[in-house]
Parts: sequence; C-alpha cells; structure tokens
Amino acid sequence: MNRATTPRRAITALAVVVACGSLSAQFLISVSDEVELGRRAQCEVAAKTARVKDAHVVEYVRSIGLALVRHASGPKYPYSFSVANYREINAFALPGGPVWVHRGVLAAARNEAQVASVLAHEIAHVAQRHAADHLTKNLVANGLLGLLGAVLGNQRSAQTTQAAARVLANGYMLKFSRDDEREADRVGARLMRRAGWDAREMIAFMDLLGHQQGRNPNSVEIFLSSHPGPAERATLLRTELAGAHGGRTDSARFREIQRRLRRMPPAPSIARPR
Repeated sequence: MNRATTPRRAITALAVVVACGSLSAQFLISVSDEVELGRRAQCEVAAKTARVKDAHVVEYVRSIGLALVRHASGPKYPYSFSVANYREINAFALPGGPVWVHRGVLAAARNEAQVASVLAHEIAHVAQRHAADHLTKNLVANGLLGLLGAVLGNQRSAQTTQAAARVLANGYMLKFSRDDEREADRVGARLMRRAGWDAREMIAFMDLLGHQQGRNPNSVEIFLSSHPGPAERATLLRTELAGAHGGRTDSARFREIQRRLRRMPPAPSIARPR
C-alpha cells in the first residue's frame, strides 16, 4: 500500500464508520472539548442576545433546570440556564451544558410542568451527548480532520476543539437528527417524572405549539426550524407515556413569575435564529 494514501483511506473508512453510528463520539469530541466549546459559545451568544435581567425570573428558571439536572445521567456537565428576552417560543442547548429559554416560553406555558418539559428536553440533548455526536459527524463529513492522530488516540491537542468551533461558528442552534429529538423527548419525560413533575404536560405543550403554529406561525417559526413538528412529537410521547399518571403540574411561584413578566415592557422579536 502506498504510504501517502494511508491517511486518506483511513479518514474515508472513519467517515463510513461514523456515518453508520458505530464509532463513539467520544473519539473526536471529549467531554472537556464539549465544555470548552460550550464556554466559548456561551460568551458569544450572551454578547449578542437580549436577556431577561429580573433576578426572580432568572433564578426561577435556574431552580427548575437544576432540579431536573439532578436526575440526568451521563457526564456531570456545568449546566447553566439563561433567559433570552424574546417573545418567540424557543429554547436551545449549547455543547457542554449551557441552556437557553426564550421569555416567550414562560409567557406561553400554561403551568410550571410545561416550562419544565422544555428545559428537560434541552438538558436531555446535553446529557445524551447529541452535540458531540453531531459535531463528530460534521467534522468527518466535511473533511475537517487534520487530526487522524487524535482519532487514533496518538494526540489530544486543541485541533479537535478548533475544528468543531469552526462548525459551531455557522450556527449555535445545532439541527439534531430526528432520532436525537425523539430521544431528547423520551429522556426529558423521564427526567420530569424523576424530578416530580407530570410528564404528560410535555404532550400538552406540544399541543400548544401546534395551536400556535396555526394561529401565529411567526411565534414558533424559529423553534420549528430546529425541532420536528409538534404533532409528530406529541403522538410519539403519547405512546411513551401511556399509563403515566401523577406528578406536580403547577405552583404559586410560576403564577408569580408570569405576573412579573406581564409587568415588564413587552419582549422584542428576534429577527432570525442565532
């Protein structure tokens, strides 16, 4: 075999293995890589995103997020929770732990469990390492691997993080696969149940999104650009949660938070996905 062609053939073989889902994402994107990527992304997103500054609202969202995180499996990521001051219904997770939720989610939700359902879904993306998997496949598919050595374990340099950062620079709201989204719903529903919330409210929130899609498409346009349709998700969740019952639905604190939000100036609209 011509030694000059060996790296190229190895990369091609690796691409096939990753595409088939046989290679662990950990080979290319380690947990520490994810955390570093998330730290960088969080700084950039925070610098360009209007944020809700009311300490009561921010701490309320954080308290729900941390209650769910206590039941998350996988690596112990440094989760954080931020509230974007936009009217649209949307939420997203960055690699390694940062989770963002739009003010529009808090305004549209009918109860606390529906807010928890949105956060649980995003936490599940992080816990299941969907960003690491997505970035690994993207790196291989786009030939951004000047790092065969890193793949083979000969070096763990900054190459991986730098290459993945170039991918993230094209958009922080990663478009996960449909299988990832389904898994995030299933795992998120389990997190809700373990944390004491009624997971059936995840279905109710999907129904609410479907209603908004018909009534005010602009309010859910960004959300639907990075998530499957709510009707499909609700159908799958009804099967997943068949027989489920009980759990916390609402709280006086949620009602107080909604009152605080109504007293604030109206949230602006976001021009496009960040």
